[in-house]
Amino acid sequence: MSVPDALRPRPLYGQFPTALRFCVRDQTRNRLAALLLVLFVPAWYLMMDALAGDTPLDFKLYATGRVLHVDGGHLTLISAGLNSVTMIAGFVVFDAVRKALAFDRRLVFAGYRQSTLIGAKSLAVAVVASGIALYTALAMLPFWRPDPGGWFAVLAGFTAIALTYGALGLLLGVLVKHDLEGFFLIIMGGLMDTFLQNPLGNPLANKPVLEWFPSFGPMQFAVGGSFGNTALWSHLALGLGWAAAFAAIGLVIFRIRTRNRTRRQARRDPVLLPK
Repeated sequence: MSVPDALRPRPLYGQFPTALRFCVRDQTRNRLAALLLVLFVPAWYLMMDALAGDTPLDFKLYATGRVLHVDGGHLTLISAGLNSVTMIAGFVVFDAVRKALAFDRRLVFAGYRQSTLIGAKSLAVAVVASGIALYTALAMLPFWRPDPGGWFAVLAGFTAIALTYGALGLLLGVLVKHDLEGFFLIIMGGLMDTFLQNPLGNPLANKPVLEWFPSFGPMQFAVGGSFGNTALWSHLALGLGWAAAFAAIGLVIFRIRTRNRTRRQARRDPVLLPK
């Protein structure tokens, strides 16, 4: 039995575009995630804005020790956006990676380099996560219009947390055995992570323990830029550090799970043998 044309070994310069196209396709054809992005995000903003109102809040910037007196409704919009991004980015990447894992094995058996697939998956996660963050930041504008610098700070914070939970989705996609486990970890982890950063619903939001949560850096950067005219680059880097750590672990596991089997195992399924 011959190998399907899509899986035939290609020249090295042609492998990456093909692998990238497969990865982006898998991550963008999730209709439920698209529906959540288009409809859930504005509805979530509307509900959170109505519930929070204009309650004044104190928010501490840990890098400077400064306490900002902020509008609780606007702060809640930031945390609501972070929450939306964590769930959607994590869900999209987890679902795509888990479903494509067997196909990725076939690509490796057909002659694709693992390093090529790893690079394609990493770039696809970055592109999709950045797109989700951009839409979520734009959807916030009808409810609150910060100055351009503040909006870009919010966008950067959303992008960092989207990359973090996209990388977490990648890790869970190659690690857990069942869909329910991955969805539960992403949804509950994202809810607790972002909820605890907002002092409106959490009296401990200004305590040092929150520095150990993935959303701490992005939240600090977004709030500092939008309310305090302060660019906390070290905190943005902290958020990206979480993304890099999750991605590194996930890609190592991906490499292990897609490595070539023995020749004897491959003979049991002739379609896996390169022509």
